Amino acid sequence: MSMSMATNTHALTDSWTMTRRELARWGRQPVQVVVNLVFPVMLLLMFGYLMGGGRGVSGEYRDYLVPGMLALTMAFGLEGTMIAVTQDLDKGVIDRFRSMPMASGAVLVGRAAADMLQSVLVVAVLVGVGSALGWRAHGGFPAFLGAVGLLLLFRFAMLWIGIHLALVAGKPEMVQAVQILVWPVGFLSNALAAPESMPGWLGTLVEWNPMSHTATAVRDLFGSPGAEPGHVWAAVLWPVGLLAVFFPLAVRRFAKLSR
Repeated sequence: MSMSMATNTHALTDSWTMTRRELARWGRQPVQVVVNLVFPVMLLLMFGYLMGGGRGVSGEYRDYLVPGMLALTMAFGLEGTMIAVTQDLDKGVIDRFRSMPMASGAVLVGRAAADMLQSVLVVAVLVGVGSALGWRAHGGFPAFLGAVGLLLLFRFAMLWIGIHLALVAGKPEMVQAVQILVWPVGFLSNALAAPESMPGWLGTLVEWNPMSHTATAVRDLFGSPGAEPGHVWAAVLWPVGLLAVFFPLAVRRFAKLSR
């Protein structure tokens, strides 16, 4: 086996070990896992039933709300990533891992893999609840897979933004400062309401929100009635652009931790 192949195998093994470590944490903290799955369902029901005036999630708004809530949940996943990374930093866990003979990026890969697996579960739960409420994807199975792929791509971009911000913040207490920004930015989108119903300047901001492109493209691929086509490429390019910025920033910041 060549030196490069041995190095790659070592890195993959270490990354899988870190992923298993994160998955084992699920078993030790099942309540947190359940909360992460139930919280988006509560948001869906709240905006569908309570904010909907008690009339229930029905008609066109149901077709509009479920894809939007899926996109919103992918954005809010940034907070969970930040909390997990800052907790490990604060307890010195990452420093201990970095002192061990293991691939330097395995810690980040394990964090990313675990968060993406959890995001798959969240999407499955929300789709299941949406289906129970009467929502249906009308675009066919390939389009359904494409929509899920766009959601996970957006989550992957948010994940690396979360890792970078966590490495910059360093302490769990700083996550609250980021939450003050994440929630307004998340709701400043077309996840819950159409830009046409907003004042002109606000609608323009909403249309430029990367999450709005993901939500619109997902509605189109799900075949939602009245969905606006033509946003799939924007829903791909925005996350890829965010990844091009924040992935190297996170890797560079992580490499500087021990300096």
